[in-house]
Amino acid sequence: MTVTGPTGPTVDGFLAEPMTVSVGQPLRVAVYSRLAQGIRDQVFPLGSALPKEADLGTRLGVSRTVVREALMLLEEDGLIRTRRGVGRFVSQTLPRQGLEQLQPFEETLTTPEQPVRAERLEMNLQRTTDFVLQGLGLEEGSNAWFCETRLTRGAEQLALVQEHIACGSDLRALSPVVADRVQELHDSPRTLLGAMIGMLGPVFGPGECTITAGIAGATRGRLLGLRPTDPLLIITQTAQLGGRPAYLAKCLVAPTSAPLSILQPPQPGAAPVRP
Repeated sequence: MTVTGPTGPTVDGFLAEPMTVSVGQPLRVAVYSRLAQGIRDQVFPLGSALPKEADLGTRLGVSRTVVREALMLLEEDGLIRTRRGVGRFVSQTLPRQGLEQLQPFEETLTTPEQPVRAERLEMNLQRTTDFVLQGLGLEEGSNAWFCETRLTRGAEQLALVQEHIACGSDLRALSPVVADRVQELHDSPRTLLGAMIGMLGPVFGPGECTITAGIAGATRGRLLGLRPTDPLLIITQTAQLGGRPAYLAKCLVAPTSAPLSILQPPQPGAAPVRP
């Protein structure tokens, strides 16, 4: 049971919770995911000092080396900063991950100041279309799970996320863990990708994201509070698991949504410009 303070879980309570490590998941990734969750949920407040490596290792039941590798990943992703001779601290502001990051779409849209809520509309088995067959690498005539989730910020409707994954033996071949816990996917308050990452950790990828323009149409417009002829941004996302196609989604983004960033690295060989 999590120990809570006046505004949420305490650090002691958060670190005392048993850590689940999925089959094949490196320990450093599991520790990274656990600490990143604590940072984004503000169990570790912005600018606060993190516990020492040895203390984290003892509380999480892993070696100091594993903790150090996880902290290196957190620093690479801009979630923490090291002050030489002092310690490690949560960054004063957290980086806004854009479309270059393979992550649940609710995390792409959310910020600490403007949280996004996922509202599950339906999840059921459907006969696959050509789009789903090709995206998931399934045989003709297969069924697949379809999940539709609406993302909102307050009263504002931001996006529909329509996701597809395999079912039955095809899903079990990809991940026995997910196949055995399908009911949890049904019951989750997150998108399908968010729920699966919660089960397995950040093991999906590589992925590919394509962006096109479209119009809402009658059904999607009703779900997003738009007119049928209103424009939409359509983001198609695919992702692999263990080298096999595993995830397919369309994210239908309303024009009132916040801007989406795509961080671009410098061109190869580019040198910094000196003033």
